[in-house]
Amino acid sequence: MRAVLLADTHIHDGSERVLDDRVFSAVADSDVVLHAGDVTGRALLDHLAELAPVHAVLGNNDGGLEDALPIELTLDLDGVSVALVHDAGPRGGRPARMARRFPGTDLVVFGHSHQPEDVVPDAGPRIFNPGSPTQRRRSPTRTFGVLDVRRGRVHRLRHVHLT
Repeated sequence: MRAVLLADTHIHDGSERVLDDRVFSAVADSDVVLHAGDVTGRALLDHLAELAPVHAVLGNNDGGLEDALPIELTLDLDGVSVALVHDAGPRGGRPARMARRFPGTDLVVFGHSHQPEDVVPDAGPRIFNPGSPTQRRRSPTRTFGVLDVRRGRVHRLRHVHLT
């Protein structure tokens, strides 16, 4: 199973900003899309859903989507428990905080900072921020994530850099 991991796309309905074609290509080749918030428009969710099933959570800039998106979500991807949340709080103490918030999960996908991050703590879930495919902020490139799950385990998890 392959999942495309997105966060912080910030594409308002009617906006001139669009996702890079490489993101849409990756989505078309995936089984599911996980969006960790700050979608900011229903049109993007609808467009992604034409290519693959979409699971998304509410971000702090998702005004008007409160009725459509939960604050957090936990789902099973072929035997891997994945939690989805927008804001995972400050970097300090994040692994322990996410382990308490999402006990028993294998992976927590979050957004908010636009900073790609992949933390594998000694205990608790792996913590992954796909970054942003539209606004790099302090990162060297715009990014998104790709997760491959095989036989109930994370086979491969990586950032894709849009240079």
